[in-house]
Formats: sequence, C-alpha cells, structure tokens
Amino acid sequence: MGSSKKGKAKVAKLPKKKCCVSSTRCKRCPIRMLKEGTLPPGYTVKKRKLVRIEVKGGKKKAA
Repeated sequence: MGSSKKGKAKVAKLPKKKCCVSSTRCKRCPIRMLKEGTLPPGYTVKKRKLVRIEVKGGKKKAA
C-alpha cells in the first residue's frame, strides 16, 4: 500500500519568531508577512518579534 503525493496539501510555513534585521527581507520575515497580509490569524509583530494575540470573545448583553 504505497502512499501517493497527489493527496498531500502544502502547509504554509510559519514566520520566524524574531526578525533577522537584514535589509533584504527573507521569505519568512514576520515584518514582511505583516505588510503583505500573509501572517496567520491570531499573530502580530511587536518590536520585531512575532507575538500571539488572544481573541477576547465575551458575550454581549442583550438590551
């Protein structure tokens, strides 16, 4: 029972944890990905470091 490569999906690589501060941004640079809008949901960049954002989903009161 051989496995075929046909059914495998490509998984996008996560950005680096910290920017390497090079003038030419690498493909996994969090700053470049933030600018392009390709950062995964729930992530942002603060002080050249990748940080996870917590989504606060509290219940709203009905008026």
